Amino acid sequence: MIESSNLAIHELHRHRGSALIIAGASIILLGAMAATFGSVAIPLDALLQIVASKIPGTAVPMTWTPSWETILFTIRLPRIALAALVGGALATSGATYQGLLRNPLADPYLIGISSGAALGATLAIILNLNIWGGLPLCAFIGALGATFAIYALAQTGGHATPTTLILAGVALGAFLSAISSFLMFKGDSAFQTHQIIAWMLGSLSLSNWDQVIVLVPFLGLGWVVLSLHARYLNVLQLGERQAQQLGVPVARVTLTLVIATSLVTAAAVAVSGLIGFVGLVIPHIVRLIWGPDHHFLLPMSALVGAFFLIIADTIARTVLSPSELPVGIITAFCGAPFFLYLLRRKREVLG
Repeated sequence: MIESSNLAIHELHRHRGSALIIAGASIILLGAMAATFGSVAIPLDALLQIVASKIPGTAVPMTWTPSWETILFTIRLPRIALAALVGGALATSGATYQGLLRNPLADPYLIGISSGAALGATLAIILNLNIWGGLPLCAFIGALGATFAIYALAQTGGHATPTTLILAGVALGAFLSAISSFLMFKGDSAFQTHQIIAWMLGSLSLSNWDQVIVLVPFLGLGWVVLSLHARYLNVLQLGERQAQQLGVPVARVTLTLVIATSLVTAAAVAVSGLIGFVGLVIPHIVRLIWGPDHHFLLPMSALVGAFFLIIADTIARTVLSPSELPVGIITAFCGAPFFLYLLRRKREVLG
């Protein structure tokens, strides 16, 4: 009996490992395809030759237009890489919040972290700090500041419960959004107002390799912490009292997960603006297909989120070419109807 159970677990892990490998390979393939689209089309075979020419020790005859190489390495590849990182970060954050708060509607927007980032970005634009690259830093500080404020406000008896965290997040998020809106209308110029609105709609149009390099350490640190706490997230699904009885230090785990998730979210939002529905919908898709085990849910959510945002950003920059839409509009168009479908389907299953 024990041997058959171990065999079933091993088979499950093997299938899950295969799914992760396939998802990772799909992202690489999708990224290559996405790089060929744009106002200037680059054939896939030319793209492969350009990339191969950058590998040391390879001699590839130059048969492509020099501008293609500039477009590829300066504009499209960093943008695709940033889309993958941001999509993975938002999806992982949503999966963590939903597990930690045991609320299927929890995501960085509900908790108020994005509102803190929006206020930081708005201040950077109003105070003209953006000309020195201060917008991402201010958005990052705003998101982390909102996180600590929410956690402090949610403390009751030295402990923050999921319910109080959500309520504090909703209240503080609404307050911070009101301040951002007030500052936007008090802006000195229509250009500042346009900048603020564009940032709040989410965009990856200013992506570069520096942003990718800066983002990776923050996301890497946050993802490592979240992965190490996947077992605790599974136990917390039983409820706080049962988790404590099973030896989980609930208060410490909650604080650690909130800080790690906020770090991941803040880093992503700081470079992309407010992009909705990724952290809400993607974890639901992964949970419906592969189950609620956070050992697998977290990495697969990251990969599916990366896949989704690459597609959304490709549509955003090509559907009205040479102009482009904010990617937040595309994610809302895709995410809102799909989420309503998921809710309807769940209601029908439950009767």
